[in-house]
Amino acid sequence: MKLIKFFSFACLTILSYNAVAKIESPAEVFSRSAEFSNVKISPGGDYLSTITTKDGKQVLIILDAKTRKPLHSVYFSTNAQVGDYQWVNDERVVLQKVYLKGWQDHPLYYGELMAVNADGSKPVYLFGYAQKGQQTGTRIKKNTPIRATAYILDPMPENKRYMLVKALPWGSGSSNTAENLQQVYRVDVYKGKRKKLVTSPISYANFLTDDEGEVRFVSGTRDYINSRLFYREDNLWVDTDKLQLNLEQMRPIAFGDDKDSVYVVGSEPGKNKGIYLINIKTGTKKLVSRDDVVDPYNVWINQNNKKLYAVEFENGYPSYEFVDKQDARAKLIKQLLASLPGHQIHLVSETTDANQFIIKAFNDRNPGDYYLFNTETMKLEYLVSQKNWLDPELMAEVKPISFTSRDGKKIHGYLTLPNNIEAKNLPLVVNPHGGPHGPRDWWGFDAQNQLIASQGAAILQINFRGSGGYGKEFEHLGHQKWGTDIQYDIIDGTKYVIEQGLVDKDRICIAGGSFGGYSALMAPTLAPDMFKCAIGFAGVYDLPLMFKEGDVQSRRAGERYLEKVLGEDTKVLQSMSPTHNVDKLKTKLLLVHGGDDERAPIEQFEALEDALNERNYPYQKLIMDDEGHGFYNDDHQAKYYGEMLSFLKENLKL
Repeated sequence: MKLIKFFSFACLTILSYNAVAKIESPAEVFSRSAEFSNVKISPGGDYLSTITTKDGKQVLIILDAKTRKPLHSVYFSTNAQVGDYQWVNDERVVLQKVYLKGWQDHPLYYGELMAVNADGSKPVYLFGYAQKGQQTGTRIKKNTPIRATAYILDPMPENKRYMLVKALPWGSGSSNTAENLQQVYRVDVYKGKRKKLVTSPISYANFLTDDEGEVRFVSGTRDYINSRLFYREDNLWVDTDKLQLNLEQMRPIAFGDDKDSVYVVGSEPGKNKGIYLINIKTGTKKLVSRDDVVDPYNVWINQNNKKLYAVEFENGYPSYEFVDKQDARAKLIKQLLASLPGHQIHLVSETTDANQFIIKAFNDRNPGDYYLFNTETMKLEYLVSQKNWLDPELMAEVKPISFTSRDGKKIHGYLTLPNNIEAKNLPLVVNPHGGPHGPRDWWGFDAQNQLIASQGAAILQINFRGSGGYGKEFEHLGHQKWGTDIQYDIIDGTKYVIEQGLVDKDRICIAGGSFGGYSALMAPTLAPDMFKCAIGFAGVYDLPLMFKEGDVQSRRAGERYLEKVLGEDTKVLQSMSPTHNVDKLKTKLLLVHGGDDERAPIEQFEALEDALNERNYPYQKLIMDDEGHGFYNDDHQAKYYGEMLSFLKENLKL
């Protein structure tokens, strides 16, 4: 294979709806959303597409791949915007219509799918709850309504007429809708006519279709904890329990070399998740890939034959394990990794003949650059950057770290170090992640951390016990330990970087969102002399209140989750709640909350505020009445960043 040639091409920049004015405030610079994202190429290679923004809303732009001239844009004039989208054949895209609501930190999706040709012709409302007829002020015709939330399951780009959609019926519209059984429909991408093919035998379904568009496997859960895997035989679902595979958390991801073989993500008792090849007739299984420290981060599938070719792990830095070294995509990734040193490479879109690929290259200093790669000419052509106003050379480095906790557990995390400053006696901001169960911190670009680092401080992120991605056992170690062992991991990690001489023990702050907001208040009650200041963003501060307020307890699955991860002993929950431990605080406080937060409702903030006021404990606050569990609006995010920086500068003497 010849060396890749690089061609710089300033395409798509003519499409920027946001003329970038001079921005003086660092808070505004780092709060701006990506200018371009989700860049794709059509199956035949005739068109390029991307999501950009206009007036704070996402817009889909379609261009001629040869001339790079814009052909059409999809923009909703109401409070709606374009969500995810996919090419379903070489001339047609299907997109989600999502809505911006003040009480949510992200757009709401009600299951509506629209379709349009690349040139803007034949717009159709394909799937959704809206009534039949024509939408006021548009040319989009509506189809027979269906009360269900739809997602594209298989675009079937080689089938010019149909795609597969999975739909979650609304039923009575209760808060337990997510537990309804999903259905798969074949949908005409031009007329919206649909035919129901199968219904999942289990909730929270993950379907797997073959290259003929047949639904062959599904996994799911009935209790939100344990998973089941089924396969399709003679138009019936067959449970794999009888095979005694001894695998937990199974999810089908790709097909083997014969119709009875399938690759699954799963875990054997006491071990991390891995990739297994199982045979549904013989019940045999073969371990294909597993890391001793972390679960698979991503699996990479050849979209033409639905075969697995690579597994991505992130134990510190991201890495690939190539399952099929002969797949052209595996060879391409290896070459691109060598050609773009210091970057991680993702193949995000490709033509049906695999002659052209859209590549995303990113790292800890770069949010992402998109390239077009032609396998025939061996040219790698730069397209756009997600945030071209940020210079990667000026950004901070993110380094993996690990340490041993007080009880002997090995804990991993990341330390962001400010650019061009000696890593010695630095001010530090500890940034615990949310969750706590399921999420974890990753190596990569983080706008808030880069903003703080630009002011000369280091940032510590810790994947404490209870974090996802390190195996089921490690995650379960955090159950019912929210206010104890998890916080000790955060405190021990902070002690570790102090002992290494990296940070100044007298200039440390802790700041986090959601569960991280809880930790930002809880850790200082356990180590009151460690943290000079604390910032709680959208935090949960009263654990017993979680059983009464918020959207978690409103669902049956949520109730089971809280009972499992928190327990039901009120005295224990109170002992792990900041609202019941304000007498132990010595830390300066900034509390930030959205008035319409449903995950950590405003009652959580008010409970802490009442407890602080009762003791005349001083604090600063920032309440955004029309934001939810996080700030979606760039202006609101900038305001928060500004308040955060002022608070940190005052208390850490930045």
